[in-house]
Amino acid sequence: MAATAESVGMSAARLERIGPVMQGYVDRGVYAGVNTIVSRRGVVVHSASYGLADKESAKPMAADAIFRLYSMTKPIVSTALMMLYEEGKFRLIDPVPKYIPSLAGLKVLEAGGGLADCKRPMNVRDLLAHTSGLSYGFLQDTPVSDLYDTAKMMDAKVPLSEAIDDLARFPLAYRPGSRWHYSIGIDVAARLIEVISGQSLATFLSERLFQPLGMNDTAFAVPEAKRDRLAAMYGRPDIVLPGAKMLKAISLWMQGVNAPLDVSESYPVDRPDTFQRGGHGLFGTAPDYFRFAQMLCNGGEFEGVRYLSRKTLELMHSNHLPAALLPYELSGFPALGYGYGLGSRVAMDAAQTGTSTSVGEFGWSGAAKTYYWVDPAEQIVGVFMTQSMTSFDLPDNDLRAVVYGAIAD
Repeated sequence: MAATAESVGMSAARLERIGPVMQGYVDRGVYAGVNTIVSRRGVVVHSASYGLADKESAKPMAADAIFRLYSMTKPIVSTALMMLYEEGKFRLIDPVPKYIPSLAGLKVLEAGGGLADCKRPMNVRDLLAHTSGLSYGFLQDTPVSDLYDTAKMMDAKVPLSEAIDDLARFPLAYRPGSRWHYSIGIDVAARLIEVISGQSLATFLSERLFQPLGMNDTAFAVPEAKRDRLAAMYGRPDIVLPGAKMLKAISLWMQGVNAPLDVSESYPVDRPDTFQRGGHGLFGTAPDYFRFAQMLCNGGEFEGVRYLSRKTLELMHSNHLPAALLPYELSGFPALGYGYGLGSRVAMDAAQTGTSTSVGEFGWSGAAKTYYWVDPAEQIVGVFMTQSMTSFDLPDNDLRAVVYGAIAD
């Protein structure tokens, strides 16, 4: 007999509330289409598709629709790097230039415009916890971000090794360890995977995670035979392009801008040899990402195969920020109640988050409104996917509220 929602302490009737909430976003024109998956104690208690994958062709959203994951690439790459940590291949306190010599001797840009020595080099932990002093071009709280408009990192025609070496041209925005600042640090971590493993990032991820986990639609490209499953992109101008800024995206969102968007140059389906990054770049489906997230919820095991140890995941999903750096902020928005681990945020004070959650819950999102969370205490996994560039609506919060409201044990 198939497991029911009630068998894992969930109310099937209350889970049905998800449908009207998600369909509401579609009916209001906020999103073209949405996919959602929820599990508890390893049992999928909800899986549904809403709306359209492509409004222009009136193509319905399907469970196997392929999405551009953007920053939901980060947790996967962080997990992959920690697999090498478990093998004793590096230490979190190792200086990054030990593995990438081109990043030795980086200076920090001071308030007056001068350059100064850093007190210490960035280390591997800094990359994963976003305390490296690196930045992103779309951020606006440091002049270093504007310098990144000429960086090779977001050029899909440039291989990862060249893109990372190019960072030597730029100063750091902050001294390593002095501030949480969202950045391309996990792109550098992706390059560490290549240097330490001797494999390309794509090969390592495929062999160590995607193939054994059965994530058959997750990669840095979409084969021609699968491209009809790629969901269309909508929203505000492409945040990856040079000159794109977060505050402008917020302004356009507030004005109601929500148009079809061509991201084929910045997020190409057909350049797997060069388009390999740690901070964005992966394509995938909701069921694929669910398998990855469920493995994390299971303490590193999935369908009889172990990928990481429970203790390594506890290390990853503990707060690594000192009290002085909390709450961390992204574009001026404080993440109240959250700390940051190695590749994902982590809940420290459930009440302060303003959401239904548990201490120890972790997860992340992507620029095109993909989102996942894992709650080890309640053994809940949730995945939400659409394609809406820099949307500041909060369907993820609504989904979580309904899911936690369906707990019946």
